[in-house]
Amino acid sequence: MKQYKGGEFDVIVIGAGHAGTEAGLAAARMGVKTLMLTLNMDAVAFMPCNPSLGGPAKGVVVREIDALGGEMARNIDKTHIQMRLLNTGKGPAVRALRAQADKALYQAEMKKALEKEENLQLRQGMVEELIVENGVCKGVVMNTGTTYYAKTVIITTGTFLRGQIIIGDLAYESGPNNMQPSVNLAYNLKDLGFAMERFKTGTPPRINGNTIDYDKTEMQPGDEEPRAFSFETTKYITDQLPCWLTYTSPETHQIINDNLSRSPMYSGMIQGNGPRYCPSVEDKIVRFHDKPKHQIFLEPEGRNTSEVYVQGLSTSMPEDVQFEMIKSVPGLENAQMMRPGHAIEYDAIVPTQLWPTLETKVIENLFTAGQINGTSGYEEAGAQGIMAGINAARKVQGKEGVVLNRSDGYIGVLIDDLVTKGVDEPYRLLTSRAEYRLLLRHDNADLRLTEIGHSVGLISEDRYERFTRKREAIAREKARLENTIVKPSAPLQKLLEEKQSSPMKEAVPAAHLLKRPELKYEDVIPFAPGEENVLPDVAEQVEIQTKYEGYIAKQLEQVARMKKMEEKKIPEDLDYHQINGLATEAKYQLSEVRPLSVGQASRVSGVNPSDISILLVYLEQGRLARTAD
Repeated sequence: MKQYKGGEFDVIVIGAGHAGTEAGLAAARMGVKTLMLTLNMDAVAFMPCNPSLGGPAKGVVVREIDALGGEMARNIDKTHIQMRLLNTGKGPAVRALRAQADKALYQAEMKKALEKEENLQLRQGMVEELIVENGVCKGVVMNTGTTYYAKTVIITTGTFLRGQIIIGDLAYESGPNNMQPSVNLAYNLKDLGFAMERFKTGTPPRINGNTIDYDKTEMQPGDEEPRAFSFETTKYITDQLPCWLTYTSPETHQIINDNLSRSPMYSGMIQGNGPRYCPSVEDKIVRFHDKPKHQIFLEPEGRNTSEVYVQGLSTSMPEDVQFEMIKSVPGLENAQMMRPGHAIEYDAIVPTQLWPTLETKVIENLFTAGQINGTSGYEEAGAQGIMAGINAARKVQGKEGVVLNRSDGYIGVLIDDLVTKGVDEPYRLLTSRAEYRLLLRHDNADLRLTEIGHSVGLISEDRYERFTRKREAIAREKARLENTIVKPSAPLQKLLEEKQSSPMKEAVPAAHLLKRPELKYEDVIPFAPGEENVLPDVAEQVEIQTKYEGYIAKQLEQVARMKKMEEKKIPEDLDYHQINGLATEAKYQLSEVRPLSVGQASRVSGVNPSDISILLVYLEQGRLARTAD
């Protein structure tokens, strides 16, 4: 086929899903000429699975993307149909926002954001192979023969690489939602030397909401208090739509057990590893056979559609079995299935082949982000996308890459886990993966990351000034409460009695009073009046930082200790096989991952503390030898 040169760019992004859109927007907004190529222009930012964003850990990530200057938070704030703050009865470390999305509107608004970006060109087409010269990626070749050249390329192909849909004993090549898969690019990556793995994910049936008997379900409304993900949002959606809760029945469980032999998961038809933390309904019935029922959430997919997502009923069972399963659920006896559930298998690269900047070790100037790196979830994809976009743009600009530490954000935890430990199943962020989760809260994402977003050029001066004012107001109010003495008084003692808090015996700083678990900021302020009109987000920070001051200090001490390990750099070309005393497993794993610091080396799977001690001695001896020379 005759090739045609389609143009030259600074950054090419392959794919326009949740990773691709963040990558493309970040690069373009940083001032570099960017091309985004998508298989289907009508599937930009498509949600092939659940119509929602956020939740534990994931909701924090959406706010972190926003703090860095990304689009996901702004977009869901404009297009959600319901917003809820989860885990309100627990501590701030596990609270998180979750939004139900209007899927079609979310796509439309994200496409609009791409189309109006000055330095970004959006085009439809299929990439067949990469142009690689002397180990450096120089561009891409389309199936039409058109070639595009670029200084850097970012692959964000999601689950499209050799995608295969599986329903019962039916299997056919396809991307999500029966879209065209990307086959040749998958083989091209293998030919270029990438180690690949085969993963699987799934989705539940969609049903017609007009055929649901909601009287047999429990309403799940959104929060009455206006909430948003983005620091910039000032207009709130108030006409929210409810979700609905029901449960599987004994009949559901019997239907599944009777048909397990027809399940692709148990017949051996599915080869890829699936996400352990998001199992199919048949997997739940088998693994948790002692549970009489499982939750089923009925989630509307938008304001202008009757399609309802049956959360909790993810399955790849044959279609006739799915019909029976649906009708066995209370409230769904007469429900009409609009789309069957299915599994999808796809190729992903082994993520230990990436540097922490998400540039590949195999080919220079090539970055990857999203599900191609072995993750699951829109939020994880968006997080990788914005970091890949930032780092690809900075490489074009001749600047050092940006790497978030595990203490900086969940995004840092996510990328470090991927490139250091690798994955053997689709990776999902959980609060338990973050050792510093008291520092990585949803309420302080802007305080943690806005400086970085501003430094790379993704946070406007206006927003940065508003952020600075907020930060100063927090510090000012904390200092005021530390220096304001509150004396025992009858009204105060009455309040303490009502709150079941011990009575005051002597005068104390207002901050000490606020540390009492039973008291909130608004309880203390009448007895320590100060500045009027303290904004709610400022008051929230003052309360959390004051109440958890001791715990936060301990975590900061842990961060400082680990920082010393992160500052001990390891030469990129270090030959671990020459280090006497290292375990054979450690030599192999360290050679594969090629960690950049002793801190990262300590997190590599198969590396023990004794190996780290030996590595430290070896590096110190090398340093002393160089000093002597």
